[in-house]
Formats: sequence, structure tokens, C-alpha cells
Amino acid sequence: MNTSTVNSNQNPSYGFALSALTSLFFMWGLITSLNDILIPKLKAAFDLNFTEAMLIQFCFFFAYFVVSLPAGTLVKRVGYKRGIIVGLVIAAVGCVGFYPSAENQSYPLFLAALFVLASGITILQVAANPYVTVLGASQTASSRLTLTQAFNSLGTTVGPWLGGILILGEVAVGLENAAEGAKSVQMPYLGLAGVLVLLAVIMSVLRLPEVAAEEEQHDGEDDGKSAWSYSHLVLGAIGIFVYVGAEVSIGSFLVNFLGEANIAALEEIDASKFVSFYWGGAMVGRFIGAAAMQKVAAGKALAFCAVMAGLLTAVAATADGSLAMWSILCVGLFNSIMFPTIFSLGLAGLGRHTSQGSGILCLAIVGGAIIPLAQGRLADVYGIQIAFYFPALLYMYILYYGLSGSKDKLNR
Repeated sequence: MNTSTVNSNQNPSYGFALSALTSLFFMWGLITSLNDILIPKLKAAFDLNFTEAMLIQFCFFFAYFVVSLPAGTLVKRVGYKRGIIVGLVIAAVGCVGFYPSAENQSYPLFLAALFVLASGITILQVAANPYVTVLGASQTASSRLTLTQAFNSLGTTVGPWLGGILILGEVAVGLENAAEGAKSVQMPYLGLAGVLVLLAVIMSVLRLPEVAAEEEQHDGEDDGKSAWSYSHLVLGAIGIFVYVGAEVSIGSFLVNFLGEANIAALEEIDASKFVSFYWGGAMVGRFIGAAAMQKVAAGKALAFCAVMAGLLTAVAATADGSLAMWSILCVGLFNSIMFPTIFSLGLAGLGRHTSQGSGILCLAIVGGAIIPLAQGRLADVYGIQIAFYFPALLYMYILYYGLSGSKDKLNR
């Protein structure tokens, strides 16, 4: 057999399995953050306004809304490992789709390829996130998921830097038409497709444990109920919605925001390098959080980070120059623990409904589709800087969830 079945109550060592999973977190982080580079590239190539450019994030994150619940069903039937392999293959197909999109100079084809790519990433998330939470003691699930998410943030840190070189680099020398501008994405995404296929092959031969998940160990509990009956899960889904929406909105506008005359007046390729500071802050914060949350209550840590992120975003919407620039870049540091903390708090105590709960939480990632589109509209009407007040307000809901909403029904 290629896998071994173990019970999580036996507390075996899962170090190898967790190490293998970190490569997946890294890859989907890198791919997701490349959207921040695609936005200014395709905005210029196809002469789009901010609302139209934000359709990139809409199509990418709308896939979470469409695919998450079916993905939860798929993972429950085939297991975590096979679910991960399916997700990698589908994501690779989406990356390949960028080549004909550029050849045909078609923005709609780009959006379709992004949707397919994101569908694969969604399946990866639905499989890998709960897999990490059950690979060890439930008491340290938040810390463990935060640690693996730190490698996701390493991917989001590398992505804008790499994308700036491979995709935006040609903008600096001036491309004459939309066709040539769009073609700069072809080879980078073909390369990503190759890496994803390689990872799928590697995952298929690795000896990963088939964990007897919490939902199986508590079979027979909560008969007649579903994951939707847990208020802390439902409120957590709203938390995921607003958190992902706020984080993606900020990242999506950074290149253009840093190009504003009253902020930093940076060229696109130079601004793309600073986007790595935003995502790099999230990486540093997750490594710190993984250690700190061994002793600090997850809800309190979440509330503190929400307050700081909200204040910094409000400063960026108000101030000028370096203060506005570094305030918005530092938001990434406090975004760091939000996703894994909300995710693990939302799944706490769900028992046999854990797979369904994971699908619901991943469905809520659709906030990354809706909120950037809304902020794009605000930027078109009121200006890009004023639009940052919107995500600042959203962080206040995360404050509520950390202090109160996450406690509901945790002790059922």
C-alpha cells in the first residue's frame, strides 16, 4: 500500500506529511498573488477601468463559491490525498489555458482560464486545510495551520517579485499593443503548469497517512444536524468572506496605489517589488503567530490583529506619502494569522460534519471575488485612496468574531 491508516488519537508523528503539504501551500500562495501582477498588466493591455480589471479577482475567487461544496463532497469520498492530486491537475489545466488566451488576445478567455485554475486551487484548499488540522492534537490545530499557512505566505511573497520580473518587466520598456503585452504571461503560466503536474506525480507516490478524521471518530453524534447548525461556523464563514475580500482588495490595488502621485509615484515594475513586502509581512506574522498562539488564545490574537489591520488601512486611506505607503504594506503583518485562525475556530467541535464545514468555509472565500469588485467601483467613482476605507471597516467584523462570535457552540 502507498498509504497507512492511522487514528489521530494515537498522536503519531506527522512531520513528514506536514512537510509535504507545505509545498502545496507555497504553490497556491504564489499563484494567487500573481493576480496582483496580472491586474495592472491586463488593465493596460486591454485598456480596462478598475471595475473591469477586478473581474480577474472576481472570476478567480468566484470559483470558490461554485466549487467548494462539491469539492467537500469529493474529498469526503476519495480522501484528502486523492483530492489534492485532482486539485493539482485541474489547476495545471487552468495555467495552460493562458497560452491560447494570449494568442487570441481575449480577455474573456483569460477570465475563463483563471476560473479553471482557481477551481483546482479550491479543491486543494478544501482537502489540505482540514488535513493539516487533523494531523495532530486538536488543541494545537490553529498553531499548526498557521505554520503551514506561513509557507503559503512565502509563496505570496515570491509571487509578486517573480511576476514583476517575468510579466511586468516588459511594461517598463514599452510594449506597442495589447497582443504583445498579454503574451508576456504565456511562458510563466506554462512553467507553473509543469510544476503543478510534477507535484501531482510526487503526491501520488508519497506515503501519506490516511487520517481517521474527527468526523469519523464521532460518528453517531449530532444526528439530524448539519454543519450549518453551528453558529460559530456560520459566523466564521462570514469572517472568511470579509477577511479574504479585504486582503485581496488591498493586494489588488497596491501597484496602482503606489503609483499615485501623492503616495509614491512608482512605476509598475518598481511597485510590484513592494507588493512582496505586503505578502512578506503575512509570512513573518504567521511564523510569529505559530509560536505565540501556543500560549495566546486564538480569539484574542485574532481580535488584536483585526484592530491593527483596520487602523493601518484607515491611515493609508487618509495620509499621503511614505506614511500611507508603509501603513498599507504593514497591514500584511496583521493579516497573517486571520485565515488559519478563523478556519480552525470555525471547524472546532464539528465532529463528523468537519468536511462539510471545510467546504462551507472555503465557499466563503468568494469574498475575494465580491469585495475587490465593490472596491474597484468605489475607486472608479471616488478615487483609489478613498476606496481603502471599505476594507478598513470590514476588519471590525473580524474583531467581533475573535471576541464573541467564535465562542458560540464551541463547547457543545
